Order: sequence, then C-alpha cells, then structure tokens
Amino acid sequence: MDLASKTGKHLQLKESFDRITKVHTFEMHIIKAKENYAGNYRCEVTYKDKFDSCSFDLEVKGWRCPSSEGQDDAGELDFSGLLKHREPKQEEVPEVDYEKIAFMYGITDLRGLLRRLKKTKKEEKKSEAFAKKLEPAYQVDKGGKIRLIVDLADPTVELKWYKNGQEIRPAPKYIFEHKGTQRIMVINNCQLNDDAAYSVVAGDEKSTTELFVKVLPVNIVKELEAVKTTVNERIELECEVSEEGAQVKWMKNGVEVPTGVRSRYRVKAEGTKHWLIIDDAMKEDTGTYSIMATGGTSESHVQVDLKPLKILQDLQDMKILLGKPLKLHCEILPINVPGRWYRNGQLIQPNDRISILHRANSVLHDAGDYTFVPEGYSQSLSAKVHIIDPPRVHLEALNAPDNTVTIVAGNKLRLEVPISGEPAPRVVWMKGERVILETGNRVRAETFTDHTSLTIDVAEREDTGNYKIVLQNEAGEDTASVKVKVVDIPDAPGSPLVPEVGGDWCSMTWDPPHYDGGSPILGYFIERKKKQSSRWMRLNFDLCKETTFEPKKMIEGVPYEVRIFAVNAIGVSKPSEPSKPFIPLAVTSEPTMLVVDDVTDTTVTMKWRPPDTIGAAGLDGYRVEYCIEGTDEWIVANKELTEKTRYTITGLTMEDKILVRVKAINAAGESPPRTTQHSILVKEVIEPPKIRIPRHLKQTYIRKVGEVVNLVVPFVGKPRPKVNWLKDGEAIEPSQVSIRNSDCDSIIFIRKAERKHSGKYKLTVQVEKHMDTALLDIQIVDLPGPPQCVRIEEVWGVNVALDWTPPKDSGNAPITGYTIQKADKKTMEWYTCLEHYHRTCITISELVVGNEYFFRVFSENMVGLSESATTTKDIAVIMKEGLQLKSPEYIDYDFTEAPKFTQPLVNICAIAGYNTTLNCSVRANPRPKVIWMKNKIIIVDDPRYRMFSNQGVCSLEIRKPSPFDGGMYTCKAINDLGEAQVDCKLEVKAQILVPGAEVQGLLFAH
Repeated sequence: MDLASKTGKHLQLKESFDRITKVHTFEMHIIKAKENYAGNYRCEVTYKDKFDSCSFDLEVKGWRCPSSEGQDDAGELDFSGLLKHREPKQEEVPEVDYEKIAFMYGITDLRGLLRRLKKTKKEEKKSEAFAKKLEPAYQVDKGGKIRLIVDLADPTVELKWYKNGQEIRPAPKYIFEHKGTQRIMVINNCQLNDDAAYSVVAGDEKSTTELFVKVLPVNIVKELEAVKTTVNERIELECEVSEEGAQVKWMKNGVEVPTGVRSRYRVKAEGTKHWLIIDDAMKEDTGTYSIMATGGTSESHVQVDLKPLKILQDLQDMKILLGKPLKLHCEILPINVPGRWYRNGQLIQPNDRISILHRANSVLHDAGDYTFVPEGYSQSLSAKVHIIDPPRVHLEALNAPDNTVTIVAGNKLRLEVPISGEPAPRVVWMKGERVILETGNRVRAETFTDHTSLTIDVAEREDTGNYKIVLQNEAGEDTASVKVKVVDIPDAPGSPLVPEVGGDWCSMTWDPPHYDGGSPILGYFIERKKKQSSRWMRLNFDLCKETTFEPKKMIEGVPYEVRIFAVNAIGVSKPSEPSKPFIPLAVTSEPTMLVVDDVTDTTVTMKWRPPDTIGAAGLDGYRVEYCIEGTDEWIVANKELTEKTRYTITGLTMEDKILVRVKAINAAGESPPRTTQHSILVKEVIEPPKIRIPRHLKQTYIRKVGEVVNLVVPFVGKPRPKVNWLKDGEAIEPSQVSIRNSDCDSIIFIRKAERKHSGKYKLTVQVEKHMDTALLDIQIVDLPGPPQCVRIEEVWGVNVALDWTPPKDSGNAPITGYTIQKADKKTMEWYTCLEHYHRTCITISELVVGNEYFFRVFSENMVGLSESATTTKDIAVIMKEGLQLKSPEYIDYDFTEAPKFTQPLVNICAIAGYNTTLNCSVRANPRPKVIWMKNKIIIVDDPRYRMFSNQGVCSLEIRKPSPFDGGMYTCKAINDLGEAQVDCKLEVKAQILVPGAEVQGLLFAH
C-alpha cells in the first residue's frame, strides 16, 4: 500500500536534506498508534534508473493480530493482515545463513521477496471487468523481457497500467499490445529497478502482481594465487569474475577486509578483474584471504616473513673524552627494524640526556659494555666504551668579565684559579715566553691539589698583559689566559675622521687611544666648533660608548671641526687633534613620479621627475639600475650619470620581468632610490595606431605657389606603425613630394609648392591588423588671371556702365573682388576708381565731359591682384552739354532683413591652457547688435573673453580656458526687424597624470 495517499492527522511523512553531508533523510511519524498499525513497512528510493529499498517491522505491544487477508488501498489504514503469527519457541537448531545463500543465487533482498510473496496469497474475488487477472507474481532474468497479460470481460473498458502506484506511459521500454480481449504490457531489458509492484486498472477494478528480477550469479573465472613475501614489500591479490561491475567481498580469515580511506588495504576493479593491494606489508598481514561473489568464492594464503638480518656495519669500541658527545652507530638490513639498547646488561631507557639515536655529554659512569638487540632476531651487536678525564682550567670561578682582572698600580694581586684532571696535572704559569717560578720575589706562582694561584705583591704598569696557564697530564693538555690590567688615565684618541656628511649632520669615526690606561674605555666626549671660531661646544653630556657619532643641528654649507676626549674609570684624557674641516651637504630626496614610458622586446624606457628637495650640493645627475625578478643583483644601466629625466635601458631579454630604480647623485652622495612598485615585463605591447591630427590641419591647408609646405602629423602605436600616403587615391611621386617617417610622426615636405600639389592626401597608419586613417586637404593658390571680357554697356551724362565676366583662372582660390581703373585717352595715365569690388558690373560716375576714357579691371583673390588687367576695346566718350540722355527709372530694392545665421556655431572640444575661438556668421540689414552668452548669462567686460564682428562674421575668443569654462555658449543677433540665436557646447579637456604609469585622461566640464 502506498502511504503517501494516507497522510493526515494519524500519519505524517517528512523529507529533509543536509547540504553539508549531502544526505537525504526520510521520516514517518505515526501519531497515536493503533493496533491495526502493526506490520511490515518498506521505504523505496528511486533515482533515474537506480532503485533501492529497506524494510522494518512495527509491533504494537499488548496487541496480537491474527492473520487476515490484505485489504484494498482505499479506506482507513489497516495493517492487521501484514502481521505474522508468533510461532511457539522451539528447540535450538543450527543457524543457516539464508541471506548468504540467496546472495549466491542473485537474490539481494530475501526478506523483502518473502514479504511480497506472502502478500500475493489472497483469494481473488470474481471480477466483472477482468475475465482473467494478472498472475500473483512474475520472475524474469536481469536483461530479459517479460509480458504481463490480462483478459478483459468488456473490451471497451479503458485500461491503465501502474508501477508502484505511478502510471506507466508508452515508451521503448514499455510496449502495449492488444489482441482481442487481451491487453499485454511488454517490459524490455529488465533491470533491478524494474523489480516492483505492478497493477492494471479497468474501470473501478484493479489487478496487481509482483515482478521479481533475478540476477544471474557471478562466477569466479580466475582463482586467487598464494603469495609468499617479506615485510615492507607490496602484495597484490588478483581475481577475475564473469561479469563487469560485479559486487564482491574481500575477506581475511573469515572477516571482511576494511577498505576505508585510512585503511591499509586498497581495492581496485577494472572490467572483470579485481585486486586487493597492500602497499607496505607487515608480518601481521599473514593469513587466508578470500573473495566472495554471488557465484562462488576463491581463497589464497599470504605468508609475510621477516627479512634476513644482515649487518652492514657493526658497533665499534670507542674511547672518548669526558663531556664529549657519545654516539654508537650500526647499520643493518632490513632498515627501520626496532630494537633495544643495553649497558652492562641493563636496559637503557630514553630521557632528556639519552636518545635512542645518540648519547650526549658523557660522564665517567657512562663507560661500559653496550649491546643492541634487534626485535624479532636472536643476533645482537656489542661494543665497549672507555671514557677519560683530561685536565681543565676553570676560569669561570674568577667571576671576571672576559677573564680580565683590573688593579690599581701599587696594590697587591692574588689570583686563585680552580683546576681539575685525573691524574693531577702539572701547572705552568707564563707571561709571554717567560715562565713564572714558585721561588719568585715580587711575582710568583703556587700550585695546590684543586687550584693554582698567581701573586703580584706590588702591581706595576709593566705587569699589564696576558698570563697563560698550561695544564698537562696523561689524558691531554689544557691552556687558559688571564688578562691583568693596571689602570691609568688613557691616552688621547686619534684624530677623528668624517666619512659622511648630510644636510645638517655628519658621521664621524675615530680610533681608540693606543693606551687605555689599563682600564676599559667607558666612553667619549665629543666637541665641535666652526672653523673660523675658537669656541668649542660639547655635543654629548652622556658618554658615547661607540667610536662613532653623528653630530646634528649644523648649518648646511658652513665648515666645521670636531675633536674627541676618551674617558675610563680613572678620568678623562687629553683632547684629540681636531678633524679636517668639513662642510655639511645633504643628498637630494628621492626622484618622484617614476613611470614606464615605453617598452619594446629589448628595451624599457623610464621617465621621472626631479627630487622635491635639492640641497646646497645641487644635483649632478641620475643613476638608473635594474634587477631581474627572482635575483637580488642590481645592475647599473648607465655607466655615466644622466642629467635627463628619461632613460632607455637596452640589452634586455624578451619575456624577462625587471624592477627599476633611480637614484639622484650629488656631491653628498646618492639619494634614496625610487623603485617601481611592480615588475615590468620586457615585451612590446601592441598599441593600436591613432593619428593625432593637429588642429590647423583639420581644415583646408592653404599655401601660396612657391612657398614651403612642411606638415608634421603625429601618431601613436606600437610596434612602429607602417605609414602610407596617397594623393587623390594614387601613390605620391617621391620626386614631387618628400615624405619622412619616424616612430611617432610623419612629415610631408614640399620645397617649392606648385598648384599641381593641391589635392586630398590620405595618411594610413597600420600596426598588424589595426589601422587608422586621416585625410588632409592641401590647397596651393596663385594669383588669378584677368577678367575674360570688359564691356562698356552704356554711357549717359558723366556716367559709364561697365560689365565683365569672371577670369577663367581663379588661381585655385575664390575671387574676393575686383579693382577698376580708368585712363584719359590723351594722357593714358591710369587711376583707380574702386578696389575690392565684388560684383561684375559697375557704374563709374563724375567723369569729365568731353574726355574719352578707357577702363580696365584687375581680378583679386586671397593671394592678390592679377598680374595683368583686361582693358575695354571701346572708348567711352563723355558728350558735351546740350545732349540729354533720358535715364530709365529704377525701383529701389529693399535690402533690409531680419537677422539670420548663415553659419551656425559648432560643438567644439578644447584643451585646457590653449586659446580657443567660437565662430559663426550672420546676415542682417540694418547691422545687428551681437550679444554672447554663457549658460544663458550675458558675457560683459570679462578679460578672459574677446569678441569680434567683421562683415557678418562673429567670433568669441576664450583665453587659456580651464575645465570650468566648459558649458553652453550662445550668440544672439538683434536689429529692428527681429532677432536670431545659435548655440554650441564647449568641452574642455585636462591632462591627468596617474602615478606609476603615464596615462592621459580627459576631464569634461559642461
């Protein structure tokens, strides 16, 4: 019965999952158990094509339920039919392991099989829907095919098949067939997960059955073989079975072999072969090993013996000095064999002084016979140890530091020094090469059983020196020295030296006095003075213990002198000779802003900024050093100092990683180094090319004929980009235009420009697959030609109307105007009537009556006037009075109009610190009033802005803009007829320098 449909107030099912151990837990809670809850329960788990189950019996105490037939799944829970009758206790019979027998025949769940068979024994009621129901149980071999057949009484009834309560859908594994009234379900390739309860439902009736999948027994194809080996060897037991992936059990002496993570046993399986592996065999591994499969078992005996003992190096008799380490050493095979050590037949136990590996600090009672007995062997190794006691001088009893005895001249000295040795040693006192006798007068030596003494009745300065004690006996010899000092005032120290100076300090050293007065120098007093002064000033009131000192608080650039006084326990010495004059000079501070400027496959270019602090010594130059990552050696890159703040390190190996440091050098020495924070990879980095077109080349570049054209177009890119120039889509003739390329720019040079040099020049910069292009428009202009034809259209009164056509050759530039001249036929002297005239027709007035005139016209462009002029072929005759010319009437044209911008403002991006100009053009009549605004605020009397207006062209110049000058600018034109305005956006870029690397960023202001 599926209990999932029976959950409620009496039964609750719960499932949980532990994410740490990854274990699913299934719980069933029975609330207020009743007598009919007793029986057998089973939990089935299915995952993909795998299946497993476990069973248990529930007994309700105090209730005995007789066996009854199973009930339908519907209705209240009733498990009384699942209870078994308790059999009366019978006599003990030998236990039979039925589960083991079932395992050998491929049955893995014997108890579950029996329970399921028992459930099938039910009396079938006569069915109205089924003419023939399913059999109570079916059995099929693993991998086989089974057919479940029912006969229907009514073939029109709808039929459904279920497995463990879950409906079965048609699939390649499940095939449904109809033959008359028969309904057949075929299960192909039966596996263990197909071992389940199946049911078929027709209308309100159901027929159930159990399907048992039998696993074929696994037979042993290759038996285990007996193994005989020695300790520390590897053991492999191999067996082959008849089926791949079969489950087997390894046993040792009838007990299952543990195969956990920490077990000495390892189990390996490949296909049908199985191995039991013991990597480091021990004697305890001896026994009978067996492997058990469902189709049989195989046994073999493993024998592990000790390896034969072989003495490679025996113990050696030793003779050792007292107090010296004692080490007994032997070598045997096999290695790592434990054993025990004995001295004079007594077991040696390890302690703080004795180790099984060695003995240290031997004493007299350590002598004796030593024996090593390997565990498990009858052999032993023996040796004798004899310890001797050489003579020894015990100077530590004097309690004198450094074995030095100090005495004031004129006092008596008696030194008693303990000695030891067996036999008693012979004692000799010596000073230099002179032996001190026991019969001496003022200085004598005496020897006793356990000590020796030296007596000086009246100490003199000549008694200062080292006194040597020599001990000799049969065991050896020992010597010791005692230093006797007769104290006095020390001599003056040597003249001090000043090896190093700083900005307001120096370091000074000196030699101790040649004679310290027989007493240790306690310290020194230091004095200094300015060279031009005679007043000495003491620098320390506490004694300086060392022979070095660092005076401070000096004035940089002023010469000083220093001197020293030595002090001992007796008093202060005379002053030393003054040092040579010295001038405090400070090294500079470390260089700043050390960054990588460029990297190639063999070079690294660094740049930096000067130190923040440079003292009176100035700055001589810089030294650049580098160190390959993984080493401690710093290599000097520049043999000579460089004054520049940029240097290229050459001769590097590609793919190396280096650290670079820079030092500033002056007369005071080297500054602290400035080192890169991260290592630099010596490998050229591909940088896509970028052409940086100068501002003046973004517009048409105009030059006059004959002038020099020299254009520099910078670009960036690594490695060195390939540069190509095209003119109007064709290659440039080297004879006409000179082109020079470098790593960072390309120069196009024309020594003498001609009009044929005009055109569109295309620059292409390429690095591998990356490419950038730029287009330059070069225009070479010349003087224009004269107008093509000048005609006299009409003459009336003192007026002449002229008309002409523009010149055929404009000089490659727009015609900006014309110059009209007149000449009297009598004199033929030319006078200018009008200059910079824009139209091609004009009326000349105020002519002299009765004269005859010629007229000529010059063309004009940005270069100048044409070299020649076109003269009228006809003569204009100014008639005398009496002749009236009726002038036609003309209606005056209204030229007034409201302001209108013919060229608007354009958005512009400027660089901080460089002047920029905003331009636009307006047409209006009468002349409009022009107002400039920033962010809707009128610009008035601001010295940073200059405003121009010339012939309708309006300009606003911003002097050295900053990021705060960015924003929205407006030009507004107003006259009596109306107003108009145009806007543009100005962005100001600022350069940002990031420490550690040179990066140009943009700061936008709006």
